[in-house]
Amino acid sequence: MSIAGSVSVPVTLTCVVLAYLLGTFPSALLAGGRAGVDPTAVGSRNPGTTNVLRTAGRSAAALTLLGDAGKGALAAASGWAIGGHGLGVACGVAAVVGHVAPVTRQFRGGKGVATGAGMLLVLFPGLALVAAVAFGVAVAVTRTVSVGSLAACVAVPIVAALAGVPGGELAGLVVGSLLVLLRHSGNIGRLVRGEEGTLRA
Repeated sequence: MSIAGSVSVPVTLTCVVLAYLLGTFPSALLAGGRAGVDPTAVGSRNPGTTNVLRTAGRSAAALTLLGDAGKGALAAASGWAIGGHGLGVACGVAAVVGHVAPVTRQFRGGKGVATGAGMLLVLFPGLALVAAVAFGVAVAVTRTVSVGSLAACVAVPIVAALAGVPGGELAGLVVGSLLVLLRHSGNIGRLVRGEEGTLRA
């Protein structure tokens, strides 16, 4: 099965490009800015929910989470509506790429966890539940958000493969997970050195 189904190649490419651009929407910068904080200049300097929570507070973090997850959900839903489930996956992954490597900010973006979660909620709600459980268990045990994110990224493609997700869509999920894992390379290094920050009790 092709990713685009019966949709033409130009339409497919247009959808993917627009999904990428949607992924570049700076949720963290806008939410942090409302609180007078630039999340790319303080804390871990990552424009994501965890850094916004630590530097700008819960309200800004909630807005960041909703914005980032919304990007993935909207991109996936739009692709699905236009060209079928496979195009939904392609557009969802493109939104993750846009969040991780935004051309509007010299390809310096976030880590893609919330955007990927938004895509899963729309296209694979069962996998979204798997990711949430893996994340929650890992964070509960280690008190470390990055470990939860890594656990979710590893769990999703494995469970998807066991569940028989079609090859093209599985490849998209693998690519998305690898992107998120690569963006966590710094966290992995700090975990190895015992320097990664944990949640406060």
